This record gives sequence, structure tokens and C-alpha cells, in this order.
Amino acid sequence: MSSIHPLADIHAIIEQEQINTLFQPIVSVHEQAIYGYEALSRGPSDSPLHSPTVLFDTARRAGCLAELEKACLRSALRRFRKLNLPGKLFLNVGPELLVAPCYQNGAAIDLLQEFGFTPDQVVLELTEQSPMTDLEQIANTMRRGGNAGLAFALDDLGAGYSSLRAWSELCPAYVKIDRHFISQIDTDTVKREFVRSIIEIARSLNSNIIAEGVETEAEMKVLLKMDVPLLQGYYIDRPKPNPVTDMDLARLSTDSDLNLAHTAEGLVCSEAAVNLDTPVLEIANLFRQRVELASMAVLDGEVPVGIIHRPQLMEILSRPFALDLHINRTAQHVMNTTPLCIEASMRLDQVSRLVTSRARFQTEEDFIITRHGRFLGIGQVIDLLRPITELQIRTARNANPLTMLPGNIPINDCINRLLQNREAFVACYLDLDHFKAYNDIYGYALGDRVLIEMANLLKKRVTGEGDFVGHIGGDDFIIVFRREDWSQTIQDIFEEFAQRLNDFYREEHLAQGGLVTYDREGVERFHPLISISAGAVQIFPGDCTDAGQISSILSQVKLRSKATPGFSLIYQRHGDILQLASLPSSQPAQKSPTRH
Repeated sequence: MSSIHPLADIHAIIEQEQINTLFQPIVSVHEQAIYGYEALSRGPSDSPLHSPTVLFDTARRAGCLAELEKACLRSALRRFRKLNLPGKLFLNVGPELLVAPCYQNGAAIDLLQEFGFTPDQVVLELTEQSPMTDLEQIANTMRRGGNAGLAFALDDLGAGYSSLRAWSELCPAYVKIDRHFISQIDTDTVKREFVRSIIEIARSLNSNIIAEGVETEAEMKVLLKMDVPLLQGYYIDRPKPNPVTDMDLARLSTDSDLNLAHTAEGLVCSEAAVNLDTPVLEIANLFRQRVELASMAVLDGEVPVGIIHRPQLMEILSRPFALDLHINRTAQHVMNTTPLCIEASMRLDQVSRLVTSRARFQTEEDFIITRHGRFLGIGQVIDLLRPITELQIRTARNANPLTMLPGNIPINDCINRLLQNREAFVACYLDLDHFKAYNDIYGYALGDRVLIEMANLLKKRVTGEGDFVGHIGGDDFIIVFRREDWSQTIQDIFEEFAQRLNDFYREEHLAQGGLVTYDREGVERFHPLISISAGAVQIFPGDCTDAGQISSILSQVKLRSKATPGFSLIYQRHGDILQLASLPSSQPAQKSPTRH
């Protein structure tokens, strides 16, 4: 189609359903699997209306936006079914369609059934292409759809002027954080705080969070550490007419402080399960025969659809006339239809957060463990608490109490593990110059603040896969780098710390470039503003045998760095000494303009 009359073309596109549909995967971090796909509509490839922006703007001007959206829905449903894609289908709908007469009276459910979909297979994404002027009517429509099994998502949270209000009034099952807040989240503190707040609100409202617009590994790593459960973006995969259905998602993992070697699979304590049509009295008899069982899963084939807890079943059967009432009833009549299902590959810290989140709404002692959605066994919360508690104790014992960064034991463990695996890495020792003088003049409280700021800066900047940050004690820190651009990261740390000096010192000390103290003999001594000395060593397989050797080498290289005034990085590689980065001392950088 090629025309210079887009307003005429739009009607032909709608009538003939000339819509091209692309699909972009949404992946589950916890399950490391494809969760579903968002359908994205385009006009005919040979038409000026190919661009979605032009296509929908033209339909709005022609007064047929609801009709175009309905044609897009039909195209997406047809294509998704033809490709037999796994997971849920996310469909974009505007507020006009939700309140349009063509959508009312169960029209959406009828449309799904026409293409062989059940409501639980589809999520309708409410976009804000135009203002949501009638939230009450939209909420009523969503409520009716929800009663029929449809789930709704709020798209581009934070972008539209009314999106936060819409979230509070519409209570959707999913919220998608606008890509503006995901872009460069690895370097933007404000964006991280915004997303962190959204996550907390979502947990309290029982909404699922989807981060869209994930375009770099660094962005993904930050989101993984923040435990965002669903991700979408070019870094995962681009929208395609024929998307992949099987992806290697092992990269969806993070070395968080609560990471455990064990997964949920290790919590399986029972494989007790019955089918949907198992008689209630037979289930009761199984509980009597197996006194160790607290729960049984209810399966539809291999898929768990419910759980039966011993106390609840026995309470039901103890009621008057219960035996007569349940003599012909089956498992589906007495099961809990909303069991907590945990994927076997999920880390125990993730399981703990999930159980804690659900505890706001219901208390559970047992849960179901699955592998790729198929029943594996039953797990118990009490078995989860033990390793989590042990981990927290171990983490607290081995962490610096001020910064909560890993201390000497985890640092040595990290280095020794790399040596044993014969992996190359760079170890870097950072020391704050003139910190003792600052601590003496300003006091330990402000001194602690400087150390905490330094720790937070390191955690913010050191985000590479496999990198490690530790706090030896006092003003000494260790970084283990696994990536080639590590020296640029050190330079970035120097520059940002220098900018923060303006917040650490009083005006008179900033003006004179330092402060004066007196030694034990009463002699006046001038100390420049705090700077950072860094000594780094490149370690190749076979260079060293243990962390103690590396510590000794690092100390010598760091001393060379401290001999250079100001911010300095001295680097040793194959015995050669190089100076890679420096900033002059007593020259705090000007504050960067606030980012908007």
C-alpha cells in the first residue's frame, strides 16, 4: 500500500486488518524463563502509516482509534495463536477502547474465545496515549474483566501525568515502569530511588513489576540486585514478527549479599500429591496413614492447581454431617486454589522475599515447588527459615559493621576462589589519604559519614559481572575487577569523590584546601583535603598461590600510590609499575549540575 491520503488509508487498514504484529519477550528473573510477549502493532510496510506513532495519531484524527485498536487486538491474537508462543500475551489497549461501546458487555471475552484464548492467558496493557479522563468508568470495566479472569497492566508508569493516580484507583495486576527510569539506572541515583520506591509500593498492593526498556547489561544487573521480577527490552531481545521461544537466560542472576549456593529444589520434603478427581474421603485416609504429611498438592496432569492442608481438611470433616456432604466430593472441592508455587531454580533469598510478601495477605506453612511449571514436590517455610537465618548471621559476622560491605574473610574467600579456578583478575587497594586528620577535627560521626559515602560510591560504580567490593576496616577498601575497563571505573570514583568533598568540609577548610592539626609536641601540621590512593595489581593464573601473597603485593603498590600527592592510581602488571590515573590534591571538583 502506498498513498498520499493517510486519512483514507486508515479506514482501509482497519477494514482489511492490514496490521503487522511484532512480539517482544518478557522474561521472569525468578524462573529464568520467558513469561510472555508484548504484541506491538505496525501499519503496512509499504505505507506512510507503518510507524505506530503515525498510525495511531492518524486514527485519532480520523475518529476511529477504538476501531484500529480492536483490529490490532485481532491481528495479535491470530498471530500469537498461529506461532504457538509460550506464556501470556500482553495486548495494548487505550482508555478509549476500554470505555467504547464495542468493548462493553463481555465483548473482550468473546474476542478471546473467538481465537481460542482463555482470559488467564491474556494481559491487557492500559496505555496513556490520551488522558484517562474517566477513571471510574475504566475501573468498572476492569473490574468486570477481572471477575471474568482477565488481568490488566498499567503501561509507562511514571511517564503520564495521571499514571500514579491511575495505579492507586485501578489497582492493576501488573505495572510497567517507564523506560525513562530504566535508562542509565546504573549511574543515576535518583532513578534507582524512584524504582526502589515503586517496588515497595507494588509489594504492598500485590502488583507485579515489569521493567521495560532494559538496553544494557549494567542496567539489567542493577535491576536484578533490586529484585525486579520481570524484565523487557532490547538487551533481552528485540521485537520480531517470529520471536524466539527458547532463550538461554542463565545471565538473569546476581551475586547479591544474600545469594545462596542452594536453591528451592533443596527444600523439597515430600512428593505427596493427588489428582483433581481424587475423592475427599480417600485424601483424608491418606493423611491418617501418613502422619508426617502436612499438605498434599492437587494436580491436573503434571501441573499443580491447588494444595490441601491437613488442618483445614480435618476441620472441614469434623463439622456436623460432613461425611454425608463430602462422600461424593473430590479434591477440587476442598483444595486451596491459590497455592504459593516456587520454581525449583529460585534462590533461597528470592523464595524468602516471596513468602514474606505473601504473608501480608495470608499465612502459609507449606508451598509447592515446580520445575518449568511441573510439580516437583512440597516445601515447608520452617525449612526455609533455617538456612536464611544462618546466612544472615554469617553475613553480619563477616561484614564491616559500619558499611555492611564484606570484610576480610569474604575478601580472602573471593580471591582464593579466583586463584583456585585459575582466572585472571585485577585486585585494587583503596586508601583515604588524610582521613585521620579529618576525623580528629570533625569527629567520628562525620568521619563515619565519609566512610559510608565511600562505600556507597564503590557499590554504585563497581557493577561489572563478577566484580567484588570489600571493606578491610577503617579507611581501607578492596575491589576485585573481572573486566577490562576497570581503570576508567577508578577514575570515575576519583572524580565523583572529589565532587563530594564540598559536602564534607566547612567553607574555610575548602577555601584553604585543607585543615591544620597539632601533633603531640604541639607542632602545627597542614593536611590537604581527603583524597584516594589506589594500588592495583593484575593477577594472571599461576602468579600467586593465596590471598596473603596478593595482600602483600597490594600493600607495596598502595604505598607507592600514597607517595604521590592527591588522587593517584598506581598499577603493577608483570612487575612493571605504571601510573594510570590522578587528580591534584586539595582541589575539590565543582558540583555537577543536577540531572533532570
